[in-house]
Amino acid sequence: MKQIMVPLADGLEEIEAVTPIDIFRRADLEVVTCYLGDDSEVRGSKEIIFKAEKSIKDISAGELKGIVLPGGMPGADNLRRNKILLNLINSVNNAGGLLAANCAAPIVLEKAGILKGKKATSYPGFEAQMPSCNYKEKRVVKDGNIITARGPGVALEFSFKILEEFIPVAEVNNLKEKMMVREY
Repeated sequence: MKQIMVPLADGLEEIEAVTPIDIFRRADLEVVTCYLGDDSEVRGSKEIIFKAEKSIKDISAGELKGIVLPGGMPGADNLRRNKILLNLINSVNNAGGLLAANCAAPIVLEKAGILKGKKATSYPGFEAQMPSCNYKEKRVVKDGNIITARGPGVALEFSFKILEEFIPVAEVNNLKEKMMVREY
């Protein structure tokens, strides 16, 4: 079964990593977290330590149906500098898989060269680092197989928008109801 990968990099925004992982697992999607360096322990921007499941070196694009990038700084910069991740993003994009990035992380999609002409958003102030896209100041933006969002405060909305790409909307709404989620 294909997986959704959530790469974890030192300096990530914790809520932007945990929320999609939690939501996807509640929906019984297969999610894999990966680390970029030699250590499976990743320290978030608020000093919360994560233990990632797999090295990015052990991930094959063929086993992925999507990649979800948490933002935060310097987490997004660390993601953007990882050549293996950039190659995986391009492979998943070429296969029509889902690519999603929150907060500062859309700069990673820009670096991978896949935002050209696409509608996208980011945390305010990062639009200058995304010159190839059609920038929108909206909470969550979907354009084809790419979903971007503005930051930690939209982590739930962002995660449910991604989930709609993998399961029927009725099931998404049922999960929202069980979690006591109301409209944003």
